[in-house]
Formats: sequence, structure tokens, C-alpha cells
Amino acid sequence: MVALKHFCYAGFWMPEYLVDIFAEDLAHEALIKPLVVRLASESQVDVEVRVISARGGHPRVKEELAVYRTVVERGLLDRVPDLIVVVIDGNCTGYHRARMVLEQAAGTTLMSKGVIACPDPHVERWYMADPPSFKTVVGTQPRLGKKKCDRNKYKQMLAKSLADGGHPPTLGGTEFAPELIAAMDLYRAGKNEKSLKHFTDDLRAALHILSQRPE
Repeated sequence: MVALKHFCYAGFWMPEYLVDIFAEDLAHEALIKPLVVRLASESQVDVEVRVISARGGHPRVKEELAVYRTVVERGLLDRVPDLIVVVIDGNCTGYHRARMVLEQAAGTTLMSKGVIACPDPHVERWYMADPPSFKTVVGTQPRLGKKKCDRNKYKQMLAKSLADGGHPPTLGGTEFAPELIAAMDLYRAGKNEKSLKHFTDDLRAALHILSQRPE
């Protein structure tokens, strides 16, 4: 079992590792944050998760990342993150293109600590990636079918699944994100959504590296 270290920071006991998240909107933040916490717990790594950007789409994420890079490189942060998770939809352009775009903003400084989550084509498919557990939480089982590059399709599908399960349309499904992640069979979800498996594999690998740091 990995030894969990804590330190005193501004009078409070803080987790050993800090993970910063850059996400393009609330739907990404709501799902990725509990997913990071779950995978860290399963890896026996104690983390604090901090959301840096979660609004404004791709352009805003790139802008925030570029500014953040400057702040880190100038040593202006009291606490530098151990990992950075960047979340943007693939929009049918794929992981490698998204990574290339982000590397331009983040540079070597941040990408050496970075893990990219690139839902393909859109994050709403990750919400529904494991239909049996989705049914357990929501009360109905979605049928995703073949992927299409139409984000509204998956937003509408998620909204319809919630309505069919007897839930009023409030936050578009984001309110169920923690429960969905807790219930999700990640192996089954990863088989259904390859981009989700890519992220969970990469994050587990990064967490393993953290856990092997000398005390």
C-alpha cells in the first residue's frame, strides 16, 4: 500500500498531490472531477482536485492554459500542481490533433505533467458510456448507436434519457455526474468509448508514476 503523505499549508492539512483541471464547460468539469478522484482512490494516491477553467469552449481553455503556463514558468504559484488534466471534446478531429493544439499553448513545462481527456466526439457520450449503470442511476438505458459529429444529438439523447427516467431537465445531466462515475463499470465503458479508455489508461499511468516518487 502506498504511503500517503500530508503537509501543512497555510494552517490546513492538505493532500499530497495537487491535480489542476482545465475544461471547456461545466459538462466536462462535472464528469472529469469525480472521475479523477475515483481513479486516484483506486490507485491509492491522495489528491486535491482544483478546477482552473471550465467555461468558454476550446478557445478559452487554450487562452487560460497559455496564461497559466506563464505563471508557472515565472514561479508565481504558491503551490505547483503535480498533474494537469486538460479536457476538450474531440469534435471528430481526434486525440492527436487536440494534443497538438494544446501543446502549442501549454509547452513542454505543462505537457510533461499533462494528461489529456478528449471525448470523441462529445462528452455527453461519456455520461452514457455504460448503459447498464446509467440505468441503475437514472432509471432508463440509452442507446447510443453509431457516432455522429453532432453535439446536439447527444445533448438531446442525454436529456431524453433523463426525462424517460422521470427526471426534470435541470442541469442537463451534470447533476448526475458523481453518481454515474461512482456506478460506472469503467472496463465496460472503455470498451464502448475508446476515447474514455485512452484517458483512464493515461491517468492511471500518471498516477502510478506519482505513487512511485521517493518519500
